Amino acid sequence: MGRRKRKGQPVHGWLIVDKPSGMTSTAVVNSVKRLTDAAKAGHGGTLDPLATGILPIAFGEATKTMQYVVDGLKTYRFTLRWGAETDTDDADGTVVKTNDSRPDEAAVRAVLPDFTGEIEQVPPRYSAIKVDGQRAYDRARDGEEFELESRQVWVESLDLVDMSEPDHAVFEVSCGAGTYMRSLARDIARAVGAAGHIADLRRTRVGPFDEENSISLDELRSFGHSAAVLEHLLPVETALDDIPALALTDSEASRLRNGQTVSLLRKMDLNRIADFNDGDTVLAVGRGKPIALTRYAAGEVHPLRVLNL
Repeated sequence: MGRRKRKGQPVHGWLIVDKPSGMTSTAVVNSVKRLTDAAKAGHGGTLDPLATGILPIAFGEATKTMQYVVDGLKTYRFTLRWGAETDTDDADGTVVKTNDSRPDEAAVRAVLPDFTGEIEQVPPRYSAIKVDGQRAYDRARDGEEFELESRQVWVESLDLVDMSEPDHAVFEVSCGAGTYMRSLARDIARAVGAAGHIADLRRTRVGPFDEENSISLDELRSFGHSAAVLEHLLPVETALDDIPALALTDSEASRLRNGQTVSLLRKMDLNRIADFNDGDTVLAVGRGKPIALTRYAAGEVHPLRVLNL
């Protein structure tokens, strides 16, 4: 039986959407996919429905580079509301604990070093973490009692931006993959003897993508046709800015496209590989177009993901 042909057009690249509050990340992807009539699309890092901000959407061959975006540093700004802890750790949840404590700025700043660097974090009960094969949020909605294990996450930086209102504190965070802002807000509140939850959350950067690259969903919808939407598409290789590139000859590009290793051991090749180390991921480029993601080892590049552009 023949392979079913994927519906939609062969669109390749990245669209950086400024996600509105109240929508799931999947709903935003589906909406944009319809606007572009793209055959294949996926997002580079989930945002909670409450959250707004940068949601990179990969189309076609760009989905092969998605992991490099998901694994990159992300920047968030969130508002912590003092006085109540909720079952979801954000404003969408039900209050489960109240506390009259309103910490001062000095008390908050004193605990921030404890939440910087490699830290232990327990994810929110309402999260996509799997517990015995089932999503934690499904178990939580069913009223089940369960415990989530703590895990190590990386917080690059954590700054207190504003505490001009007694009931709120605003923070800016740069962090690695898998770090939950809801957990971070909850734990900061507990560390200063208070209760708290996220009242507002915005993601301002994901890997190489920031607000300057983004466009709102409303604006995309206003264009009315896919050609205008696709004018905002960024090239596939935009996600790979931090990865070294290797220019290939036509014959070398052909070998990689066929899944074959390319040897770079000739004397004339030494300058091309001078900055590479064994194990490096390298973007192979031919005639100005990305050919494949490769792994460099012992003077050879081995294809990891061939990009059919």
